[in-house]
Amino acid sequence: MKPAGEVKILYDFTRSDTCPWFAIGDVVMGGVSHSAMRMENGRAVFTGVVSLDHGGGFASVRSHPALWDLRDYTGIELTLQGDGRRYKLRLKTEPGFDGVNWETAFVTDAGARQKMCFPFRDLAPVYRGRLVSGAPPFDPGRIATFGLLISDRQSGPFRLEVETVAAYQ
Repeated sequence: MKPAGEVKILYDFTRSDTCPWFAIGDVVMGGVSHSAMRMENGRAVFTGVVSLDHGGGFASVRSHPALWDLRDYTGIELTLQGDGRRYKLRLKTEPGFDGVNWETAFVTDAGARQKMCFPFRDLAPVYRGRLVSGAPPFDPGRIATFGLLISDRQSGPFRLEVETVAAYQ
């Protein structure tokens, strides 16, 4: 067991020149939104434009699959700066491209650097935008990917800068 209050840095973008996350947009279903995550001034910047044309309306980024055993932690902490829009933190417990995502939404304060905590207990199972009933409980000992999503009919340009992703107790 870890000492109370310990924080484990999982991604420290302030110390990286390359971004290990990749974009997944609504083009997979015919939409025309576009996004990317790239390094800029010591931050991973998730930016792009969400379009509602052609049945689209979302943009996301995701880490490459790995195995993170975070069962000794309470949740995920993001240090970020946003644009006032609503985003979602997404975790997957299976490494495949498709499948259930465990997510929680958050709204950023435009232009303010924030440290936001997301308890594992608040994550909801979602598949392609719909809540999954009867899903097993979230298992923090089997995290395969981390991701960010902008959706919910928020068309237009967006920008979310991430410094760190950490697990906290």
